[in-house]
Amino acid sequence: MNDRHRLSISIVKLFDIVLVALSFGLAALLIVHVENKMSFAEFLALRTRIGNFLIFALALLICHILLCISGLYMSRRLSRKRAEAADLFKAITLTVACFIAVGWIFSVRMITLPFVVAFWAICLISLCGSRIVIRMLLARIRMQGRNLRYMLVLGTNPRAVDFALRIVADRERGYRLLGFVDDEWAGTEKFRQSEFNLVCDCAGLKDFLRWNVVDEITIFLPFGSFYTHCHNVADLCRQHGIILRFNSDVFNIKGPHQRTEEFDGDQFITTFASAAEGWPALMKRSLDIALSVLLIVVSAPLLIAAAIAIKLTSPGPIIFAQDRVGLNKRKFRIYKLRTMIQNAEKLMAGLEKQNEASGPVFKIRKDPRITPVGRFLRRSSIDELPQLFNVLKGDMSLVGPRPLPLRDYAGFSQDWQRRRFSFKPGLTCLWQINGRSGISFDQWMQLDIQYMDEWSLWLDLKILAKTVPAVLRGAGAA
Repeated sequence: MNDRHRLSISIVKLFDIVLVALSFGLAALLIVHVENKMSFAEFLALRTRIGNFLIFALALLICHILLCISGLYMSRRLSRKRAEAADLFKAITLTVACFIAVGWIFSVRMITLPFVVAFWAICLISLCGSRIVIRMLLARIRMQGRNLRYMLVLGTNPRAVDFALRIVADRERGYRLLGFVDDEWAGTEKFRQSEFNLVCDCAGLKDFLRWNVVDEITIFLPFGSFYTHCHNVADLCRQHGIILRFNSDVFNIKGPHQRTEEFDGDQFITTFASAAEGWPALMKRSLDIALSVLLIVVSAPLLIAAAIAIKLTSPGPIIFAQDRVGLNKRKFRIYKLRTMIQNAEKLMAGLEKQNEASGPVFKIRKDPRITPVGRFLRRSSIDELPQLFNVLKGDMSLVGPRPLPLRDYAGFSQDWQRRRFSFKPGLTCLWQINGRSGISFDQWMQLDIQYMDEWSLWLDLKILAKTVPAVLRGAGAA
């Protein structure tokens, strides 16, 4: 990083802190004006105590640290605007949370709910707006041929060519493609049809770097057969101080999310099947706890009435407990209101031939083991209310793929279906609001995978909202 770049980053950091401070003041002014507590002149005439100033300075320092660790000051040439906006959203939300914490610790009366909302909105708009302006200015500068980075691409396979086409097409990123480096191979003739320049072979890279301007090298060579060469290229980049990039999808795995992590100074590329990681996972867990406690309290009379009905109409325990397959195939005990006769599990083997469900699951629409009260409890989904305690324990979530018995899991024949177990099981999911027992096993599995790929807190809220009418209708219940 050169001195000019360091200076630019320092200016952006200072500008961000100034914007946060101004957003704080503007939010305070807005709340004071709306609540008619004082005039604008009186607000400006307020004296700031040294203690309050120190508290505010501490909050700004913590804010600065949060903005830095959120990755807002790294190079964003190759990142999408959406990714930067997402990082800004997280950083600003953490910043506002920091101000709330500081206000609570030091009993700052100004930190009220209306103020927090106003501060968050103003801060988000101002910082996002500043980033848009910065991007526009940089794009204009780069379109004029300044602030460019000279790039070499190692490898001439289709993925390398596709990457180069995207780089060349987006001039606003500020890259000048020098060409490709590769040896002759079966696909070289096809590469030449792309009209890109092959500047040298792999052996000539060392000399090329000595006598040409090169800022970055991106590797698309297959690591398996070119491991030694890739290692040598990485060492060359280190010696010349050249930025080295390589595609993290070295195994051509489509779908999983990826991130980089550090462990004892070593960098790792982590792939995971679900977006429910980090802060989103914490928010999901918080939502689970809050809503499950609320639902337990609200449904307590209904649970007591159902328990009495079960006890009076059939012998046996009120609660049915069974081992189920949970997160990453961890086994846990699920709790339900008993809806079948006491020895129902022992009778299953004799009913296997009557199974009406596709795949490994077991379903009989008119199961003779279900008691009259149990049939009502199942149709209304009241029997599943004790699973709210499973949610509180952390074995389940309110929304997620339904937990399956050990017997059903043993019948799975395809590994892609087992991916559903990489997500914490839930009370409801897309399957619940799309027909339940009325859809095939394969459709059920596809819906679970779709939920995992598209997961967001907003999707959870939509599923919960749609579950209520689906349960009231008794759609697909068995």
